[in-house]
Amino acid sequence: MLTLIGQRFLLSLVLLFAVSVMIFGGLEALPGDFATTYLGQSATPQAVANIRKDLGLDRPITTRYVEWLGNAVQGDFGTSWASRNSVSEQIGKRLGNSLFLGGFAALIAVPLAVGLGMVSVLFRDRLPDKIINVVSLAAISLPEFFIGYLLILFFAVKFGVATFPSTVYDSMGFLERLKAIALPTATLVLVVLAHMMRMTRAAILSVMSSAYMETAELKGVSSWRAIIKHAAPNALAPIINVVALNLAYLVVGVVVVEVVFVYPGMGQYMVDAVTVRDMPVVQACGLIFAAVYIFLNMVADILAIIANPRLRHPR
Repeated sequence: MLTLIGQRFLLSLVLLFAVSVMIFGGLEALPGDFATTYLGQSATPQAVANIRKDLGLDRPITTRYVEWLGNAVQGDFGTSWASRNSVSEQIGKRLGNSLFLGGFAALIAVPLAVGLGMVSVLFRDRLPDKIINVVSLAAISLPEFFIGYLLILFFAVKFGVATFPSTVYDSMGFLERLKAIALPTATLVLVVLAHMMRMTRAAILSVMSSAYMETAELKGVSSWRAIIKHAAPNALAPIINVVALNLAYLVVGVVVVEVVFVYPGMGQYMVDAVTVRDMPVVQACGLIFAAVYIFLNMVADILAIIANPRLRHPR
C-alpha cells in the first residue's frame, strides 16, 4: 500500500510541475503585455521598454520561470504589478474566503447527495426516484451563472431575504458570513449535488446486482439495511472519486460564482488580475488552483486504494 501511495504522490508532483510549465508558458504566449495595457495606446516605445525592464520582462523566459517556480515553492509569488502589494498576502486572505465558501457548500452537498442517492436506489423506478432524477437532470443542465441569477432574482430582489458579500466581508462575524454566503453556497450545492447523487445511485445499483446482495435479500434483510450495511461500503471507491472531483470543483470552479456574487475570493481576484493583465497574480492563482485539484484527486486515489482491497492487489 505504501508503494502505491508513494507512486500517486510522485505522479502528482510530476503533474503539478508540468502544469506550472503550461501556466507560465501559456501566459507568456498570450499577445500583448502589462506594460502596454498599463501605459495605454499613447505610450512611447521607450516608456514601454522601461516598464518591461523594471518588471524583468526583458530577461529570458527560462530564467524567469526558474526564479518564479523557486520562489513559489517557498510560498513567495512575487509582487502584483497593478497594486504593488505582495501576491502571497492577498492570496492568503482570498484563499481563506474561497475555502470557507467551498467547505460550507461541501458540508451540505456531500451528505445530501449520498442520502438522495440511497433514497433513489431504495425507491428505484418509483415516484421519488423519478422526481430526484428529473430535478438532478435539470440542475446539471443549467450553468452556474444562470442558477446564481435565478437565486438573486427570487431571494434577493423579489423577497429580499438574502444579502450579498460586500467589501466589508472580512470584518463580518461568523453568523454574518454564513448569511452573506447563503446564495453562493446554494448555487454551488445545486451545481455539484446532481452529479454526486447520480454517481452514488449508479455505484450502489451496480453493487446491488451482485450475487451476495441477492443472497442478503433472500435471507430477508430489509432493502434499507442492505443498502446501508452491504451495498454502500462496497461502493465507496467510485463514490469517493466523484466526491473528491466535486470537492475540487467547489474550490477551483468557484470563479463564475464568485464573479456573479462579487465574492472576495480567489476566483474574483484572478478575474480582476486577468482584466489588467497582472501576470504574477494570474500565475499564482492558476498554480494554486491546479495544486488543490491535483491534491484532492491524489487523496481520492489513496482513499479508494484503502477502501477497495482489489486496488491494493491488482491481478
